[in-house]
Amino acid sequence: MALTREEIDFFLDQGYLIQSGLVDPAWLAEMQTETDGLHERMAANTPPEVGVSWETYEDEGHRPRIKQLMHAEKVCLSLDRFLRSDRVLDIVADLLGPDLAFYHCKLLMKSAEDGTITPWHQDYGYWHRTYNEPKYLNCMVYLDDSTVENGCMQVVPGSHKLGLLTHEERRQAFGRFLPGYFQPREDAVPLEVKAGTALFFGPLIIHGSDANRSPHHRRACTIAYVATGNGDPMPILRGRPTWT
Repeated sequence: MALTREEIDFFLDQGYLIQSGLVDPAWLAEMQTETDGLHERMAANTPPEVGVSWETYEDEGHRPRIKQLMHAEKVCLSLDRFLRSDRVLDIVADLLGPDLAFYHCKLLMKSAEDGTITPWHQDYGYWHRTYNEPKYLNCMVYLDDSTVENGCMQVVPGSHKLGLLTHEERRQAFGRFLPGYFQPREDAVPLEVKAGTALFFGPLIIHGSDANRSPHHRRACTIAYVATGNGDPMPILRGRPTWT
């Protein structure tokens, strides 16, 4: 086991788990280098194998800034290695089970002074289908220090026990959200962490993040894993598929 019994129990009770220093400095530097200048590169030429959602602003004059980039492993080889690494998969296996498949990998750029709000939501609000269950796990690896000032992730501990709640919809990035959008919540906890930290959380915990009003980026990459056989076939990373 990569985790202690206490860590697993914390995850089961609270719905998330922080692992500090999971990425060593050299690997972290490679991730940072590969994402430097990504806004400009994608604005000039977005490869067909990735999907970019751009930030939108009420006023004019903003530079093009990425809100999220899907299939980040296609443009950042250090992230591709990370999502397949034993140090990550060992933890995912402890929390999700031994038979693992890859669901998706996305960069959340939260650019300095330009990164906007991500409203309160549950990921399963996006992923739910008639043929699947909430047998997913996110690993969010931080490329920069994450603070309240630059829009750190906020979670509602234990909210995964509520099950899937009703979401509202709007035509935008992160277009499914809980009522209230991103109104302050007394039960929310901001997760301030250092670069190189990984946050593991399930698909039912309520979470969101404020705008980045600081001069510092808050880049992070969320890698989603799924138990094999839970819905559509996905690339297998460990174990064996349960479908025929």
